[in-house]
Amino acid sequence: MSPNHHVHDAGSKGFAKGLAEDLAIVLRDAATDDLLVLDSTHPALDAALSRWARSLGYAIVEKTPRPGGGVRYLVRLGGVPDLGDDGEGAATRLWIYSNFQCNLACDYCCVRSSPRAEPGMIDVATIRRLASEAPGLGFRRIFLTGGEPFLRPDLDEVVLACTESLPTTLLTNAMLWEGPRRTLLERMPRDRLTLQVSLDSPDPTLHDRHRGKGSWARARAGIALARSLAFRVRVAATTHSSEQADEMRRFLEAEGIPPADRVVRPVARRGAAQEGVPLLRSDLRPELTITARGVYWHPVGATDDDFRVLDGIGPLELAVAAVRERERQDRLEPDRLPSVFHCA
Repeated sequence: MSPNHHVHDAGSKGFAKGLAEDLAIVLRDAATDDLLVLDSTHPALDAALSRWARSLGYAIVEKTPRPGGGVRYLVRLGGVPDLGDDGEGAATRLWIYSNFQCNLACDYCCVRSSPRAEPGMIDVATIRRLASEAPGLGFRRIFLTGGEPFLRPDLDEVVLACTESLPTTLLTNAMLWEGPRRTLLERMPRDRLTLQVSLDSPDPTLHDRHRGKGSWARARAGIALARSLAFRVRVAATTHSSEQADEMRRFLEAEGIPPADRVVRPVARRGAAQEGVPLLRSDLRPELTITARGVYWHPVGATDDDFRVLDGIGPLELAVAAVRERERQDRLEPDRLPSVFHCA
């Protein structure tokens, strides 16, 4: 069943002038997972709206400028969905960018991956060290991403190094599983590995517009292959509007993808993206991210200097300490209300 949309134009009214009371009336018959569409011309509503949403267990999932001025907020009343990782929070998710080269050049890639990107590979020994250190520091899952990880000829070794320590999710476009790369795939463990495949829309034309001609069909074929080989497969969609997001959720439900294996997120205005949700480091709860260049606050900004926490790849304990110190400093700012932005 599609969520109901509750629409309210707040004009320039803020919470100090009674916006909370207005919203209580608008949402009096709302159900969990309904959506609030809130238009506002208030010059500084973000922090107060975030506090209001978090106090009620809601999640601001999209923020877009309005053509005539002001901002439109999309708020999901059920809060951030459970993504099926046994309840772990953002601080227990370790991200590793195995490489940055990709067979695609998606026009909204948050780290500007493409066939022309620098390889940016982390060697297997370093990944094994990071993975072995992770459980003792409270991490509960590893996320391997890129670029396209299947461009690495040693990816099976990388995956094994991670899954020996923690359950691992491998992000991929599922387009390269032929010849030697299919052999790589078949050698990977099934019991502690999840494959997360990118598929943005039920409409091949819309998907291909952003990812490249023919990519929708090849991704669909890859999903079918991975399932036939007994892998757990999650499907992740990057969408450009709330309407596209709702359409994709209906499609995934019709496809029989369980809720825990659905990831539907908006475009983040980072990297190559010229539009989408603008994200500052201070907007986000940290998800510690390791690249060949160093340690970053969150995977969505893993090539941006304002997200960098440390240069180089030292002991994981130092990275955790650096992030915690940055969090401590941020807590001194009373209006800072970080949220979760799910890449997986």
